[in-house]
Amino acid sequence: MMTYDFKLFYLLNNLSGKSQVFDWIVIFWAEYLGWLIAVAFLAFLYFSLFSKSEKFRIFLVTIISVVLSRFVVTEIIRFLYCRPRPFMTYTLNQLVEDANCSFPSGHSAFFFALAMAIYFYNKKWGAWFFVAAIFISLSRIIVGVHYPVDILGGAIIGILSAYTVFVAIFGKSLH
Repeated sequence: MMTYDFKLFYLLNNLSGKSQVFDWIVIFWAEYLGWLIAVAFLAFLYFSLFSKSEKFRIFLVTIISVVLSRFVVTEIIRFLYCRPRPFMTYTLNQLVEDANCSFPSGHSAFFFALAMAIYFYNKKWGAWFFVAAIFISLSRIIVGVHYPVDILGGAIIGILSAYTVFVAIFGKSLH
């Protein structure tokens, strides 16, 4: 019996291998879009109308959020539970290499934390960063390195990490 997680994985992964152009696009999203997002974050800070102290606070909240989500929480979970990547278990369309454990997605944790941290300060820019996080995350399924649950887990970790850091620094909730 196939789980919904695997069925959705298989549906998305089967989009690959049919068009060189599409494969190039999803490989770019999965492997390189994150670098452009990092540059966009720095541009957001540099060109925004926030004061220098507010820019520093945004930078601090964002950096702590992504480090907490990607390099602390994700790695603790992977230490306790190592889910094999899809290509390690199944024959599929694998477009990129990746090592380590599959759950939770480190890319999703990182980029959803980034998007959430920015969203606290600028809803419009934050929404665009969420769109980018979704493209990066979905592409990681299409290229064969993550299951949908890995992405969902990473997104939840990223969003909750950013919220926790934001509340810790400001000492209040968003309400």
